Amino acid sequence: MGTGFTWETQSAEQDKEAAEKVWAECEHVFSDPDIHLVLLDELTYMLNYKYLDKDKVVAAIQNRPRNQNVIITGRGAKKYLEDLADTFSEVKSIKHAFNAGVKAQKGIEW
Repeated sequence: MGTGFTWETQSAEQDKEAAEKVWAECEHVFSDPDIHLVLLDELTYMLNYKYLDKDKVVAAIQNRPRNQNVIITGRGAKKYLEDLADTFSEVKSIKHAFNAGVKAQKGIEW
């Protein structure tokens, strides 16, 4: 979204507006059969915080071209995303630098 981390902005309204703007800019990809892969990085947060309309996102994914794959990342995926998915994986952190006090790093976490 280009606004930084939500815990840094501390403005739910600003983050919601940014999420809606980004969604509006990319929503068209779900109707383009020439786009075979869509990556929605950290989308779970935008849905869990209700920054995006869940029904709108689900409908776009359900109605995408048959040959289009959608990857959604982020913690806390709700059951409806699992049900919607063709493949659902959970990544488990074994060790992460953040837990040792290393802040998120440009080029690594974003």
